[in-house]
Amino acid sequence: MIMKRILINLSTKIICTICFSLLIGGIAMGKDLGIDAIVESDSLQQIAKDLRFTEGPVWCPEGYLLFSDIPANTIYKWTPDGKLSVYRSPSGNSNGLTLDRQGRLIACEHGNRRVSRTESDGTIKSIAEKYNGKRLNSPNDVVVKSDGSIYFTDPPYGVDPAKRELDFQGVYRISPDGVLTLLVDDFEKPNGLVFSPDEKILYIADTDRKHVKAYDVKPDGTLTNGRIFADLSAERQHGPDGMKVDEKGNLYVTSGVVWIFDKTGKHLGNIVTPEAPANCAFGGKDNKTLFITARTSVYKVQLKVKGLSPKVQN
Repeated sequence: MIMKRILINLSTKIICTICFSLLIGGIAMGKDLGIDAIVESDSLQQIAKDLRFTEGPVWCPEGYLLFSDIPANTIYKWTPDGKLSVYRSPSGNSNGLTLDRQGRLIACEHGNRRVSRTESDGTIKSIAEKYNGKRLNSPNDVVVKSDGSIYFTDPPYGVDPAKRELDFQGVYRISPDGVLTLLVDDFEKPNGLVFSPDEKILYIADTDRKHVKAYDVKPDGTLTNGRIFADLSAERQHGPDGMKVDEKGNLYVTSGVVWIFDKTGKHLGNIVTPEAPANCAFGGKDNKTLFITARTSVYKVQLKVKGLSPKVQN
């Protein structure tokens, strides 16, 4: 029995060593070699560590990355020289972050159950807290359209069921003049969301159902023709979370690994990180760096294509 345990432990160590060596490369091929045209091989780097649960990365045009550490109740700032500093604490247990057209930080405050905007003078303003007089569940992720409207998801993560006031998990739009509209209410757990490059399609992750849906965006900003764009049920442990797109329309979905789909829904391959990723964002000088928040760390990987970042007016 002792010898058998030793052999099992030895086998486990060998398997772990092999897995670790594969993770260092950071690239796993899909059904074809389409990912070769997208990702620089052997470029995965850890840029922040010893955190608690990282989420919501966004690259700022001034040349730094912001990201949330949800349980730490902190938004961190990372600069390319490797320095990590506190940008905002407390953060309302912020999750998803983005920038509006004026470059102001928009945050889904998971703990405060609201969406906030940081004004140019540093004050923080709530821009969505209630729908039809009832408190939101737990705003999760957010994206801004070029017309200034803000779209966000509202699953019930972390909310005591007894304190929930809404009996559905919605996707919402805040118009440029501040009007909150419910767009979709039939998701199990709406999570990450992102527009196609031409903003004619909005992709929304449904974590519990393990798929990404695509919606056509109507001229008035509402959604229609919802359909399943990508099925991620092969990833048994993690459902789809944060997402981004590149200039070619490829969709990057965090779900155990970073899945990459082309604009037709074809799976091109995966970027593998040592820890399960929760979100990602494009940035760097040429917008060819993909930053990945993954549990206790943040990673970056170099790409061969430019990604899309928030459209900030000069």
